[in-house]
Amino acid sequence: MQTKLSVNLNKVALLRNSRGGRNPSPLVAATACIAAGAPGITLHWREDDRHTRAADVREIASLCQERGVEFNLEGDDRDELIGLAREVAPTQFTLVPVTPGEVTSDHGWDLPREEARVRAAALRVRGPGTRVALFMDPDPARIRLAANTGCDRVEIYTEPYASAFGGDREAEQLARIEAAAEAASAGGLGVNAGHDLDLRNTPPLVRAVPAIRELSIGHALVADALYLGLEECVRRYLDAVAGRDVTAPVTA
Repeated sequence: MQTKLSVNLNKVALLRNSRGGRNPSPLVAATACIAAGAPGITLHWREDDRHTRAADVREIASLCQERGVEFNLEGDDRDELIGLAREVAPTQFTLVPVTPGEVTSDHGWDLPREEARVRAAALRVRGPGTRVALFMDPDPARIRLAANTGCDRVEIYTEPYASAFGGDREAEQLARIEAAAEAASAGGLGVNAGHDLDLRNTPPLVRAVPAIRELSIGHALVADALYLGLEECVRRYLDAVAGRDVTAPVTA
């Protein structure tokens, strides 16, 4: 099973919003990513509209359906987002807990404490052609409980591994992801992963955890695209997601 890349375009929307116009366009960026071979596009719509907006979700969901690529919509269980997910029927809806004031997602769901909440959201959003993934810390004990929520996959939070990459704790953090993936697979759940992955730390992760079906990568990919160009950048990330070591741009 080959790991797939889903390009998160939130940072393109964030840059657009900083000037209040229409450029850069997440829709145009999504079109370029698909042209470069990306098999999936991700958007996370937050309540404060800080980056992705509802209109972006509708436009890119339509584009992905037209082009035959997967569309992954991320976010919490608020009614407005669940309603939009039911409207656009994404290939995947990834439930992500949100803490007011957070800069970015920084933790997974707390099971079993939030199990009833997650189960109710999964039941509401699932529909024909839409699977549900659950954003989880790399904690095997909690991930075992995810099988009770009615979700189809987990997305393992990879920031601890990314932060440790190249240091003394890299092997420890990689082992945590391996154990989490094994727990998910044993419970009949598919495995996704994401957060702070880049051209350097992605190939070792994929080689170590072949059970990963999808990696969602956004911030680093959009940042690297400033140096490489978007289509070339996507091509390099496709190689990285296939487990091949690739040349990363010098960023500092």
